[in-house]
Amino acid sequence: MKPTRADLLAAADKTLPDVIAPGLKVLFCGINPGLYSAAIGHHFGRPGNRFWPTLHAAGFTPRRLDPSEERELLPLGYGITNVVSRASAAADELSIEEIVAGGRVLRRKVLKYRPRFLAVLGVTAYRVAFAAPKAAVGPQPDGVGDTRVWVLPNPSGLNAHHQAASLAGVFGELLAAASAVSPS
Repeated sequence: MKPTRADLLAAADKTLPDVIAPGLKVLFCGINPGLYSAAIGHHFGRPGNRFWPTLHAAGFTPRRLDPSEERELLPLGYGITNVVSRASAAADELSIEEIVAGGRVLRRKVLKYRPRFLAVLGVTAYRVAFAAPKAAVGPQPDGVGDTRVWVLPNPSGLNAHHQAASLAGVFGELLAAASAVSPS
């Protein structure tokens, strides 16, 4: 059911539980949940968000999953978390300090769960959270423990820099790299 305006307003500052388990192939990391996602209780829930169609188009999932099916990622070896856990209407509502603190929490989470790859969805958030001002989309030179870090474009429908085919292509590069790495 589509959330009402009141539902969206009430979702401000809510959090979503991570979709996570030890030893995942890829842990996808959004910037923070949007109000729509927080209102429905599922990651990347807004209808215009291209995360779920892109995962399928890139080959991560055998079919396009609905946000309500997010836990079906776990048996496939994938999970979801966020740099900042609290929901907001837009990522630009987050302070630099909040993103930096979220980066510290994220590092601890990655060290605990040890995914093969951490895929941060948004280069600007990655630059702030990991103090890497020159980072670009793609594999990063520094990992977190044994986990390799890869930056992907934000799949939000608001990100006009990457169209569907372009997103699927860069996500597909990560899938190829993750498939080539054997479990530790």
